[in-house]
Amino acid sequence: MSAVPPPTRPAGRMRDAARTQTEILDAATEEFARQGYAGARVDEIAARTRTTKRMIYYYFGGKEQLFTAVLERAYAEIRRQEQQLDVEHLDPVAAIRRLAELTFDHHEAHPDFIRLVSIENIHEAAHMAASPTLSKLNTPAIDVISRILEAGRADGVFTADVDAIDLHLMISSFCFFRVANRHTFGTLFGRDLIAAGTREHYRRMLADMVVAYLTAGPGVK
Repeated sequence: MSAVPPPTRPAGRMRDAARTQTEILDAATEEFARQGYAGARVDEIAARTRTTKRMIYYYFGGKEQLFTAVLERAYAEIRRQEQQLDVEHLDPVAAIRRLAELTFDHHEAHPDFIRLVSIENIHEAAHMAASPTLSKLNTPAIDVISRILEAGRADGVFTADVDAIDLHLMISSFCFFRVANRHTFGTLFGRDLIAAGTREHYRRMLADMVVAYLTAGPGVK
């Protein structure tokens, strides 16, 4: 796509670029999450932000780049929260429990994130593969888990033979399934995984499961 010249701002709406881009990303997140990549319309995003399609293209380059930017921001938020975890001042068991709870809370509070990841999987992660930003975002998350595992092994608390990526998979799978499969699971088994009355049960269940796995012994693979 050729470069789009700077658009003329709508009369009476003098907004800074950062705010405009944030509003576009907010609307785009909702549009892509609900309509999918193929069904989402840039015209609709422009209408909801009271801007223009031309301005969206100027800032992001096109629909594909806009979707990639939405993914980048969504992943950046969960990674930011993970990096803020005070690993150094928590014992390893408390730290890994807190990390599991953080992931649980984030996924529950951001169902659009779950939808966006599901949509990107339908597209075989094509947008993620083309984004140098996304490939860098996951490294700090694995580093946090690695530090917790190293501390737990040094203390003799964690004895399972598991690496940080496998543990990340274990935690994310539980949290993702609970939100993504809420409706199908509820229809099949008559249990709402997001119901307020069961929230603490599942939150504690996840943390207990992770800790039990890590402390089960060296034979665990």
